Amino acid sequence: MVREWDPRTASSAEIASLLDTLNAVLAADLPQDPPWRANSLREYLSEVMPGERRISWLAQDDPAPDGTPGAIIGHVHVLLLGGIGVLEVMTHPARRRSGIGRELVRVAARRVWDEGFQSIGVEVVGDTPAVGFYEALGFTREYVETRSVLDLGAVDWPALTEMATEVGAGYHVEFCPGGPPDELIEAYARAKAEVRDVDDGELRPSSYDPERLRDSLDTLHRRGMKPYIVLALHEQTGEVAGLTEVVVPAQHPTRADQYDTIVVRDHRGYGIDRAIKARMLLELRSAEPEVAEVQTWNAQVNESMLKVNAELGYRPDRDWCEYGVDVGELVHRLDSHR
Repeated sequence: MVREWDPRTASSAEIASLLDTLNAVLAADLPQDPPWRANSLREYLSEVMPGERRISWLAQDDPAPDGTPGAIIGHVHVLLLGGIGVLEVMTHPARRRSGIGRELVRVAARRVWDEGFQSIGVEVVGDTPAVGFYEALGFTREYVETRSVLDLGAVDWPALTEMATEVGAGYHVEFCPGGPPDELIEAYARAKAEVRDVDDGELRPSSYDPERLRDSLDTLHRRGMKPYIVLALHEQTGEVAGLTEVVVPAQHPTRADQYDTIVVRDHRGYGIDRAIKARMLLELRSAEPEVAEVQTWNAQVNESMLKVNAELGYRPDRDWCEYGVDVGELVHRLDSHR
């Protein structure tokens, strides 16, 4: 049974059953990843940015004879933003190849089409069954990043401390837990608008407008995701010359997520990128002692950031791919094979 579902009004039992399926998927496909927790999972699934919408469906076993609800065996949600629907699908490993995933994609694609959107994007983890699943549905690969993971237990902390000080004269570095101070929001947004070293994919867009940046930070907090920022400030102008962002999710608090790292073009060549990322790790060790790993994503063409990450101790993990498809073609293909 597939039905539309709202996590904001879902029962605690449904949230727990969904978490069980999510962790079964992780254990099968990404066994080195930490299991997720129920902490703020409801908020993670329901909170969105202003102007965006998330619509969800569940696949669920039939109720037991005594009326006990069946287990959740699959889930899909689609985030409608800009001109695209961003899809996320999971099916319990024990129930794969039974048509559940295909039906979940069909109902989501039909809604995206009915809403007037023309394309669907999805993130697909390399070397998992999802690659063949989406390619069989007509999705094509559009972009590839490499995920790298840093084990904080293996970090050379004295060397990292030295790296954090190796920034050129005329700059100073500041740690901003929770987000940049309000007086720097506009300068922060200007830095993000000028250029971005892609530490996150195009399906996770950065916020370049000051008001949208405030909304983005507020949304992170509501979803149970704690942002930490390190800034490099140009002393002569007070402008943000570089920034790096790490988010610690309540749902998997032992592994933090690297978001944007940016060095403004006119300020490159002064060691800012490595210094701010090293400072971030030092601060994170004190602020979030439960964090054991940090994961980041980089395009292979971003050689300078890959070099910095390697110097800090990050190790490549696997490819992270973005796939896309025309919604009309997908709906026609899925409806014709029902």
